[in-house]
Amino acid sequence: MTTDLGQFKLEQVSGTFTADNGILKVTANTEDGTLELAWKDGQMMTGLFAEARVGGAVVRSTYYGSHTVPEAAVQSIEDGFGEGLRFSFEHAEPGKPTLKQQIRLYKNLPYALIELEAEDTQEWETNELTPLAAYLNDDGILDFGDGSKEEIRSLFIPFDNDKWVRFGSQANPGSVRSYEVTAIYRAYSRRGFVIGSVTHDTWKTAIDVEGTFSEAIGRLRVLAGASDLQTRDTVPHGSMRGTSIVSSTIFVGAYSDYREGMEAYGKANTVIQPALPWFGGVPMGWNSWSAVMAKLDYEVYTHTSDFFAKELQENGFADQEDSLYVNFDAFSTNLKEGELEDAVRRVKANGQKPGTYYTPFAFWGKDPDTPVEGTDGSVMYRDILLKDAAGRPLPRLDGAMPIDPTHPEAIARIMRKLDEVVADGFDYLKMDFLAHGAMEGEHYDPSFRTGIQAYNYGMAAIAEALSPERIGRPFLINLSIAPLFPHGYAHSRRVSCDAFGMISDTEYMLNALTYGWWISDNLYRFNDPDHIVLFKSYNQEATSAHEGRSRLNSGVIAGTSLLLGDDYRMEEAAARAKAWMTNKEVMSLARRGETFRPAEGRSGTGGEDLYSLSGDGGTWVAVFNFDAGNGKSKTIDLSRVGIDGTKGLTVRDLWSGESFSLKPGTAEHLVELEPAESKLLFYV
Repeated sequence: MTTDLGQFKLEQVSGTFTADNGILKVTANTEDGTLELAWKDGQMMTGLFAEARVGGAVVRSTYYGSHTVPEAAVQSIEDGFGEGLRFSFEHAEPGKPTLKQQIRLYKNLPYALIELEAEDTQEWETNELTPLAAYLNDDGILDFGDGSKEEIRSLFIPFDNDKWVRFGSQANPGSVRSYEVTAIYRAYSRRGFVIGSVTHDTWKTAIDVEGTFSEAIGRLRVLAGASDLQTRDTVPHGSMRGTSIVSSTIFVGAYSDYREGMEAYGKANTVIQPALPWFGGVPMGWNSWSAVMAKLDYEVYTHTSDFFAKELQENGFADQEDSLYVNFDAFSTNLKEGELEDAVRRVKANGQKPGTYYTPFAFWGKDPDTPVEGTDGSVMYRDILLKDAAGRPLPRLDGAMPIDPTHPEAIARIMRKLDEVVADGFDYLKMDFLAHGAMEGEHYDPSFRTGIQAYNYGMAAIAEALSPERIGRPFLINLSIAPLFPHGYAHSRRVSCDAFGMISDTEYMLNALTYGWWISDNLYRFNDPDHIVLFKSYNQEATSAHEGRSRLNSGVIAGTSLLLGDDYRMEEAAARAKAWMTNKEVMSLARRGETFRPAEGRSGTGGEDLYSLSGDGGTWVAVFNFDAGNGKSKTIDLSRVGIDGTKGLTVRDLWSGESFSLKPGTAEHLVELEPAESKLLFYV
């Protein structure tokens, strides 16, 4: 039987049910219980089934006796993704929960959304659902549809940005556990698949990929219920309870360029949970941590504000008053009574906006029996700490004990602090060590059964408390160390962990941009490339001029929240700022707030050295040399950065201002770089 339902073609014959939107065909095999996804360009995923943990055992859909697509479960739908079709592939076995793979296809979209609903007649509980898995070992689960033997890579996306974790791409053969999303792609053609969760209200999702041989992906598992070292957990993932338990919703797409797939995945997340809107300019300015760290005081803060006002503000750097910030980081408590208020007044008088710092979910004290501020000693920190099943506070992470976001006194403490921040006149809040609030544990409010549920609750309270509707003015929320998901509670998030001014810092941050460029202007309005140190951070040696400018270039291309990180009482730091931050063309590029795309994704755990962005009738290209001791000749394959050289090109160096021509038919451009040097070039 074949049925046309608008753009969708449905076909049911003996042993199979097929739904096809013209781009992607999903076939449910009702004989063996497996799913197959086939794209019109030849890419394919085969042998997919579902699993659920029931008690101490894992049940698998292909081991069940009955596999059906009930006619009543085939429905036309319309939602934020557009017009679509939904059907349920149901697996039944006496004495076990029914496993229902709920599948959605949409008009003109090359991806499916799939979730697992596990249903029983009585209440039960589980902390592990697997909507999609395949274990074929020797045979490939994925077919790239190209007949190529080109290298296959699997992408590692970290759960958070703590402990200087790196993104990565693992070449086959290899094993990867990625968090929330992965891409599996051909290294040179970029052809491949994107698989990831688009709901982040309950589960921590992990994707396990194993390339057992160089030419095949032999195992794939998409797991809702991850709890491990990378999620910072020390206890198992929380369990959900009910007659019907539903996994995270999984995006499964295939693309001729996996970069387009990652961007589509980012946008799909925002259909379900929009990014927190920001209507101001690109945040630019200064943050104190890298400049002075724990030595923060009134003098350096006000000196920086005065330096910006006198030397930079009207000379091309952040000349929009609504987007220039001068921020305290940790240790603003060093200021004496009255100094904080006077510093805030000084910043505002200079036409800037003051920012401050907070760690809402972390207790830094040594004694849990310390009274919580503002409670007159009636509440101890022990009361609001997150605990294990034995009632003991969880171990410290990064030196701090996790606070339970569901405890009413924890929320009351946070609200007191935020009200103080607003009343003190701050317009920017950097929040740090937020993964503490997403850890698994026994929550005070038992209705919150997982760490992600609790984190959503705490972050939603913060976002509401700082919303323009509540406080009557725009307020920028920035996340430092934080889970990538859930999003929607902040305007910017640091894409890496701490990065300062050395060329190694630039490479480290660009590792995150290489594989996380798609986060910016999707999940968060801005990727934050962290402290842009032009000369010297407090804990490092002075940088060379090329190192400093490479760090600046890395920030310009990141998307970007461009906060400098030097102490301008140092003569060279001030000189570099005056010379570089007044380059109107470079600063104009930064104020676009657009992230450059990586040209390649073959760097493993390193950062790629070539990025591009199209606009203004041409293409900007950023190229880097990460070697501090040796020069480098970099050949730019123009086709890899989206440039057509057949008609000839004019190339302008944004820093030197020099222009030169490339002859018609040019396919490659050789760029010479000195040690630690980078260039920003515009091809038109």
